Amino acid sequence: MALATETTPRRLVRTFAMLAIAVSLGACSSFNIFGSRDETPPDEPADRLYNEGLFVLNNKKDPKKAVEKFEEVDRQHPYSEWARKSLIMSAYAYYQQGSYDETVTASKRYIALHPGSADAAYAQYLIGASYFDEIPDITRDQARTEKALAALDEVIRKYPTSEYAVSAKQKIEVARDQLAGKEMQIGRYYLEKKDFTGAINRFKVVVTRYQTTRHVEEALERLTESYMALGIVGEAQTAAAVLGHNFPDSEWYKHAYALVKNGGLEPAENKGSWISKAFKRVGLG
Repeated sequence: MALATETTPRRLVRTFAMLAIAVSLGACSSFNIFGSRDETPPDEPADRLYNEGLFVLNNKKDPKKAVEKFEEVDRQHPYSEWARKSLIMSAYAYYQQGSYDETVTASKRYIALHPGSADAAYAQYLIGASYFDEIPDITRDQARTEKALAALDEVIRKYPTSEYAVSAKQKIEVARDQLAGKEMQIGRYYLEKKDFTGAINRFKVVVTRYQTTRHVEEALERLTESYMALGIVGEAQTAAAVLGHNFPDSEWYKHAYALVKNGGLEPAENKGSWISKAFKRVGLG
């Protein structure tokens, strides 16, 4: 019995000592208290990761590496303020490297998670800018142009006083001009095929939707030409008159005027015509 009372405390002391050593080894190395290696690296501070991302983006001009750093912030510190900042910077870095689909995805995620943030306007602008930068040649499908227009309109609608509204408006004008140009291309094709009704429908879109673009002058002249070919002289006279009233020095007006005169007529506006009403609606007539 005496031997047992002496041995038990010593055994406990040795056990606690071994546990302490194991814990100490686990803290100072990659081994845990069970003696197995812990392969999970310790989390890096969120601000350090974020600043490393900024450094490689701004100084090393490496957007891809920057995205890795910013996404690591979100992985290691998902609910922090640094994660919010990193998400918008990821979208920007994607945009810098021309990864437009990824930019749109990251920006939409940012808006969904932080709709009231001051950077939500920039995220929306990045969506529009990404679509805008992918506007295709006028001979191709203009789905991207339509998306750019919708996204940029959203910037102006939701964030009219933001610093991105002015740039959004400028891009909108370019996008609208592109869409008008596409309508003109199709309209000219119909005109060449002597499908005057089809041509009129396309030129009408330009006059009603895109009359602040550079294509509206030609559209009015082409309407004059198409209506004269169909014998609908009243509309032809109106198209020529509206063109002359709004763009008196235009070369397209000279062509329209000649077409009407060759038919023994003069440009004369019919106030009941859709052409006249379309221009009055936006204050150009």
